[in-house]
Amino acid sequence: MEKKIKNKSKMKALEKTKKVYGTISEEAAKEKFKDEEKVSEALLGEGNIEEEIEKIEEKVKEETEVVKEAVKEEKKRWGKERKVEEAKANLEAWIPKTKLGKEVKNKKIKNIDEIFDNNRKILEAEIVDILLPIKSDLIAIGQAKGKFGGGKRRAWRQTQRVTQEGGVMTFSAMAVVGDENGHIGIGVGKAGETLPARDKATRKAKLNIMKIKRGCSAFDCSCEDPHSIPFVIEGKAGSVRIKLMPAPQGTGLVVARELKKVLKLAGIKDVYSKTEGNIRTTFNLIKAGMDALKKTNRQ
Repeated sequence: MEKKIKNKSKMKALEKTKKVYGTISEEAAKEKFKDEEKVSEALLGEGNIEEEIEKIEEKVKEETEVVKEAVKEEKKRWGKERKVEEAKANLEAWIPKTKLGKEVKNKKIKNIDEIFDNNRKILEAEIVDILLPIKSDLIAIGQAKGKFGGGKRRAWRQTQRVTQEGGVMTFSAMAVVGDENGHIGIGVGKAGETLPARDKATRKAKLNIMKIKRGCSAFDCSCEDPHSIPFVIEGKAGSVRIKLMPAPQGTGLVVARELKKVLKLAGIKDVYSKTEGNIRTTFNLIKAGMDALKKTNRQ
């Protein structure tokens, strides 16, 4: 009796597959009923079962990878949007303390060049956030990873002060801010942790922001686009001496890797350079570059 019931249930299953797929008839099912493997092959078709399973697994893997990438992009976009919303909320809740800050908050001053033309000093970082579409980056001034100084430099310079209680760690960071349109500033921050040091450096960079002149004065370029510097300039800091020279369009930034970050945020696209001294000291190299850019404002 038990065998008959099992056969009836299997027959019902085959009839359902016939109605859904239309790949097997009742007569063929009765003939091949004893060999279940042949029945399953008939249901799947002439192809091999293992090949079909491998194809399905590959499709599933592809779909999961696509889903993972989409989730990562969504997280990045959501994180950026959240940061922008937080920044807007902080600016709206900002209560200015200086006369200049109150004028900017009340929209009496709408352009940052008015501040520079009148030689007024910026004492609140929110002024720069309101008047400029600011971008920021960190300069790699820290110790290199790996043994004997090998590997890439880090953005954090780590020092240690020995006390009776033990070693006290201090982290330093150098930030650069700019709008890629002739405004640039650098700042250095120190703290017991990395993130507060970064925030201090970014704030100081905004307070030290300045305006530079750009132009096209290369002898083999006659365009009107301000893609380079107006004349040859020199800067120094410590033992580092740097000379920046105008270059034609398409030349690019022929400078050190970390100095490229400064020139990009300043809006300079093409320039030649010549350096002397201990240029591996990135801290002094960036200061020398800023000293040179400051001299573009001379008349």
